Amino acid sequence: MTEALREGELVGAFAALADTLVSDYDAIGLMQTLVESCQTFFDVAAAGILLGDSPENLELVASTSEATSIVELMQLSANAGPCIEAFTTGSVVSLTNISEGPEKWRRFIDSAAEQGFRGVVALPMRLRENRIGALNLLRNEEGTLDERDVRAAQALADVATIGILHERMLSESDAVRSQLQAALNSRVLIEQAKGVLAFLNNSSTDEAFLNLRAYARNNGMLLSTVAQQVVDRTLVI
Repeated sequence: MTEALREGELVGAFAALADTLVSDYDAIGLMQTLVESCQTFFDVAAAGILLGDSPENLELVASTSEATSIVELMQLSANAGPCIEAFTTGSVVSLTNISEGPEKWRRFIDSAAEQGFRGVVALPMRLRENRIGALNLLRNEEGTLDERDVRAAQALADVATIGILHERMLSESDAVRSQLQAALNSRVLIEQAKGVLAFLNNSSTDEAFLNLRAYARNNGMLLSTVAQQVVDRTLVI
């Protein structure tokens, strides 16, 4: 692949990842696109992604091969390795020779060697202080990526991270809107029930509300449920 072609296709990969901000969201598809793009554009044999909100809760969500999955799962079971380190510190972790990693990574080191991996670069998936996972790039030969490729891989990871956080924000906003709408709907229902009770009992709406609330409390029911039954004329207070 020529340098010009590589650059053009790399731009296409960025565009594909950015599509998650404007089209239907597929978290697993997004992560798979990321690992496959890294395998295609950088001098690595395989890639994998761990996602979670803490080192103890990281999970494997995408990989380019079964060998990668085995190595990543070994990291998770040991809670130690370059991805765990990258997630915890928020910094890039690079080993030219995996066998030279710290002893606490022994299970990862042995597993990586068994699968034929010799070098590794782990990149945090984070936006400022918000870390959601790590991207692991594995090499069959000793050595690491040049600085330009590390920056490009980190940029790809950052775009994917923004996509995930963007979706979380939208989901949380949707949840807030749904809760607000439910509250508004309940309020309308309660007002209707107050009117029904005031009419039936020839009382004020304030007295009707006190009766609604008292009945709900005495019977361990939601106020909105009591109001619905009053409006439906299935409950007489």
